[in-house]
Amino acid sequence: MNSNTIKCIKVSSPSFSKNADLVEKLKNAFPNADIQTNPGGVLYRGTELVEFFRGADAVIVGTEKFTDSVIGELPGLRVVSKYGVGLDNVDLGALASRGIKFAWKGGVNRRSVSEMALAFLIGLSRNLFFTNANLRKGEWVKEGGDSLSGRTVGIIGCGYIGEDLVRLLQPFHCKILINDILDKSHLVSCYGVSQVEIDEILHESDLISLHVPLTGITANSFDKTVFSKMKKGSMLVNTCRGGVVVQEDLKYYLNLALKGDEKATLIGAATDVYEVEPETDIEFLSLPNLFGTPHTGGNAREAVLAMGMAAIRGLIEYETGEHHKK
Repeated sequence: MNSNTIKCIKVSSPSFSKNADLVEKLKNAFPNADIQTNPGGVLYRGTELVEFFRGADAVIVGTEKFTDSVIGELPGLRVVSKYGVGLDNVDLGALASRGIKFAWKGGVNRRSVSEMALAFLIGLSRNLFFTNANLRKGEWVKEGGDSLSGRTVGIIGCGYIGEDLVRLLQPFHCKILINDILDKSHLVSCYGVSQVEIDEILHESDLISLHVPLTGITANSFDKTVFSKMKKGSMLVNTCRGGVVVQEDLKYYLNLALKGDEKATLIGAATDVYEVEPETDIEFLSLPNLFGTPHTGGNAREAVLAMGMAAIRGLIEYETGEHHKK
């Protein structure tokens, strides 16, 4: 028997587990393995995650916190495959130190998230979300906002998703300002965008869209100090990670706007992500100048299948030894 033969696979991700096509493809790929999924959508944490994964030599993890303490309680684990593209929930150092293979593929959900970001930008600009909320209350408020076309859009983080958003914005002829830790000269030459410092984006942008990973550098980076520098009347879109934004500070500034305070800068926001998920701060979620969705940016049907197939492929490459060739 191949030393990499996988005997037991457990899948904690609810999205993967609820997709019958993905579960069938996983079973077909590993017909001799014991496979356990999470169709009930349980959000496993800490010791619960340990108990669920116990006995598995291969796991598929989603957004669950896969920490050193969890990994240390799973001595039989040999390979972890990531469903999704964010890496902030997985302790990669803990895996490497124990010789556990990690399988991951970036960018597989880029179009799903960039489409949501574009929808948020249009919805905020044209006041679609908030006039709809008024209409549901029986209020006929004909405030159509501004066209997205021709406005200045700032994109902070120009990896797979941020770069795709640049492409989607081309028909709108926006002035696009980007910021990234890497040189993005190819975007400047291909699409006429400007790579600038963050302060210029804050001062000049009508709308800002966040697309950075959650790291020690980006965590809590959008706080009161940053909000105070934003252009008056601007709006914020966050489809990356909730921990990038200090939620209480965003709440504070959105409330300033509602009060008409002279210190108000941004007047509205749309977010798909939160500091703690599921989000339970109803006061925050109920703000009339906030539009929120429950972390569904990467969950378009096509993206779910693509992320799931990438996770399955990661396990196949481990079992066949293909990962050694990379």
